[in-house]
Formats: sequence, C-alpha cells, structure tokens
Amino acid sequence: MGGGPRVGDNVGVAPKMALSVTASIVAETVTFPLDLTKTRLMIQGERGQMAAAASSAGQPAAYRGMMKTAVGIASEEGVLKLWQGVTPALLRHCVYASRLPFYEYFRDNVFKREPGTVIPVWKSASAGMMAGCLAQFLASPNDLVKVRMQMEGRRILEGKEPRVRGVWHAYSAIVKMDGVRGLWKGWVPNVQRAALVNMGDLTTYDSVKHRLLQNTSLQDNAITHALSSFCSGFVAATVSTPADVVKTRMMNQAVEDGRGSLYKSSWDCLVQTVRQEGFFALYKGFLPIWYRMAPWSLTFWLSYEQVRKLSGVAPF
Repeated sequence: MGGGPRVGDNVGVAPKMALSVTASIVAETVTFPLDLTKTRLMIQGERGQMAAAASSAGQPAAYRGMMKTAVGIASEEGVLKLWQGVTPALLRHCVYASRLPFYEYFRDNVFKREPGTVIPVWKSASAGMMAGCLAQFLASPNDLVKVRMQMEGRRILEGKEPRVRGVWHAYSAIVKMDGVRGLWKGWVPNVQRAALVNMGDLTTYDSVKHRLLQNTSLQDNAITHALSSFCSGFVAATVSTPADVVKTRMMNQAVEDGRGSLYKSSWDCLVQTVRQEGFFALYKGFLPIWYRMAPWSLTFWLSYEQVRKLSGVAPF
C-alpha cells in the first residue's frame, strides 16, 4: 500500500540511472517503428517535401494515415527501415533516462516528499518539468541525429542526396557543417517538449499511482502500474504533440548560411504551420504519438518497476 517507509529509498543515483536506462531501452526498441511513423507524418506538409513529392508524382502529395505510412515504409524501403535511427534513439535514452533520478531528487529533496505520502500536483508537475528540461538538454544531440536518420529513407525515395551514412557520420557531419553548437540545433523546442512530456508522464504516473494506493484496495503491482501508465501516456501525448510537431520540423529543416531554410524560430514554425495548414496540423501525428506513448509508457513503467523490485530498490 502507500503508507510506511520503503526499503531502498537511500539507494544512490547511479543504480537508479542504470535501472532507468534498462527499462528505457526495452520500451524504445519495442515501440520504435511507431516513432518512425510519427516522425514521417509530422514532416508531411512542409513546403519543400510537399513540392518534391507533388513534382515527382505529377499531382498534389496525398496525406497518408498511420497504418498506410507504416505499411508504405515497409513495402517501399524494407521492413528493417522501420527501425532506422534506433541506434541514436537508444543512445539518447542512455542520457535521457536521467529524467527519473532527476525527478526523484527534486520530488524528495527539493519538494520534501516523505515516503508513503503524496505531494501536491503542482509540486510533482514542477519536478517533472525540471527533470525533463535537464535530461533533454543533455540528450538533444542524440535526438537531432535520430530525426535526421529517420528521414533518410524518404529523402532517397524523393531523389535527394542522403545527408548521413550512419550514426557516427551523422554526428561528424553536423559538427563539420555547424560546429559543436550545431548538435544542439532545435534544443529549445526539444526542451520545451520534454518539459511538457515529463509534466504529463512523470507527474501523472506518480500522482495516479499513489492516489490509487491510498484511496483504493489496489496493491503496488502490475495492475496499478498499468492503470497509472495508461493515464500518464494519454496526458503526455495530449500536452506535448504541438511541441513535438514544431521540434521535429525545426530539427529536420536544412540550414543555409547558419539559418533554417523554412523557419526562423520555434514560434515562426508554429505560426507558419497554423497559417498554412490549420490549427489541427499541430496535432498531426497525435494518434501515432498516442499509440506509441501508450505501449511505450506501459512497457517502460512495468519494466522499470520490475527491475527496481528485482534489484531491491523501492518502488517509484
């Protein structure tokens, strides 16, 4: 149940980080094809790609739904292309997984949550946003490379020169063209999105789980973890999709003379997207985001709670 001190609350940051990385890698590998599909859907509608697709087909480019996009990638580029970019994604999670230790630190030390108690939602939300910002800033270069690699298959089909030949070539190419600072291209929308995602994910999971334990007969087991993860995935997808669309478009655009070829800033990207494609373009890819976040959240939290238990670390 929710009361009483828990064994393992004094475990250090490093073991918790290792457990978070393990659960993140499992969840990312299982659900990565949905992330690739989401990224392709978000890029649709940009001026350059729409023009290229329309020109090559001789007609306006058609929007494809999630399933058609996934099937199209598998049939046009090969099934394994559904995992294109998975290596930088896993590398990203080796850094981004720090969000969990960060969150627990802020929750327990800054906002003074006592074991077995529930802190106000605003404190959980603040801890989640701060943890997400820190972790995502550190992981931003991996996210940039992941997006670039996810779009390579589409670029080749459109007759464009591939920008990267592999993970390490992607890193070196970015540094060569834009310097080390270029690895943090798009970090502002990246961090903004991460703040929203973790506010939705960590805050919702933590709050729902402990309120279920306090106010129902449910035990701290897989059923409680699954219910909490369902809620956290939905909230995270709802609050973060607009920022995800902006982030993806900012990171995918080409750079000319040190400036983006399509958008001047995150705000400019948001305004242009709404003006040219309508408000709901900001929720383009919501279903694949939700369809991915739901199984990702479920896989992650079940794995994370289980590896904590097997390692003798207290439940989250």
